[in-house]
Amino acid sequence: MSDTQHTLLTALSGGGALPEALRSEALARFKEKGLPTPRLESWKFTNLRALDKLALAPAREVAVETGKLPSLLQEGEPRLRLVFVNGVFNAALSGSELPEGVTFARLAEGAPDWAAERLGGIAESDEQSPLLDLNTALAGDGPLLQIARNREVATPIELLFLDAGGDGESPAAQWRGLIRMEENSRATIIEHHVSQGSAASFVNGALEVDLAQGANLRHIRSQQRNESAVHLVNTQVEIARDARYEALLLVLGGAVAREDWRVRLSGSGAHCGLNASYMLEGAQHSDITTSIEHAAPHTTCDEAIKGALGGRSRGVFQGLIKVNKDSQHIEGNQSHRALLLSDDAEVDAKPELEIYADDVKCSHGATVGDLDREALFYLRSRGIPAPQARRLLITSFLSDVIENFGADSLTPALLKALDDKLNAVTGDEA
Repeated sequence: MSDTQHTLLTALSGGGALPEALRSEALARFKEKGLPTPRLESWKFTNLRALDKLALAPAREVAVETGKLPSLLQEGEPRLRLVFVNGVFNAALSGSELPEGVTFARLAEGAPDWAAERLGGIAESDEQSPLLDLNTALAGDGPLLQIARNREVATPIELLFLDAGGDGESPAAQWRGLIRMEENSRATIIEHHVSQGSAASFVNGALEVDLAQGANLRHIRSQQRNESAVHLVNTQVEIARDARYEALLLVLGGAVAREDWRVRLSGSGAHCGLNASYMLEGAQHSDITTSIEHAAPHTTCDEAIKGALGGRSRGVFQGLIKVNKDSQHIEGNQSHRALLLSDDAEVDAKPELEIYADDVKCSHGATVGDLDREALFYLRSRGIPAPQARRLLITSFLSDVIENFGADSLTPALLKALDDKLNAVTGDEA
């Protein structure tokens, strides 16, 4: 066992809230496999050496400024907010009553029957996911949400995950969540991951999403942690017959960030839309690894990822669309496009199709380049200064992922977050 692995287990030790048999098996697997290294195929572009530099410590209760917590929702807009500080639910910072048809429970208080029967059943561990095993073994808290059958929840549900550390310590926090959408239910769930202050932190989260027949979930995740944070989240989704899952991911923060999405279309008529926009600067590293499995006929998926990178940053995209045998009449589309804003930025892209059926329509592609010089010349010829012209081109390139998602009232806040990040990137590079 490496020193970092031993420190990690010590820092995160404490009673996990999942069933004992599930936890002990996962812990044994993690001790055998250890932390992922570039020798693992799906981790060959991402290294977790940044953990060696952190003074990891168990997450503990800390003072949090309550004056104005960050939010993606407009002031005065109805909301249900659930706040987790260093992975632990904070009732004092949370607010608003549960809408009718929404059930909320905490993992730390024990999973109710409706959650216990699904936790661990969607998130499948394999040799490429030792951090999921670590989460299963030791996660102590997290949101458990159920949307009742035939319910349409008009109020967005906002999950705020806040890092708060200090005194030279880096809080090592884990959370485990479940979203269960019953038959023909509809909801919008927003995750907002932010840091309070500049202290380094380590977060290893996992979320299981279960969509029953005819359910419809719009899922937005904005990751804006500080540039000392190590952010790792594993999201696994099961989509039943005629259900729709639309996800939007915005990645702006973290020293090292990895989003691992695994989606299984298990019923005819199921659909998955997975969209992401990322912007990096300095020495930031972002890894978006996705796997979408068509396990039933007449299923569809659309995946669109865009990124812009400045400084010495590095972006990774690994995307797999898998079509199982006898899963006919499939349509799957995947694209990744990235802009390099400096000579030292780097992108590694690995799009894949794995098809075992013959009546399918699938496409994938990846492009990496710099700003269109003709478009830049055109803008400058119209009297627009070079820095402003660059900003316009970068903004138009990245923002369409957000605008096409149709996040309605969330769109202005997401675009502002992108613009704030762009200030830093173009300020360094102009």
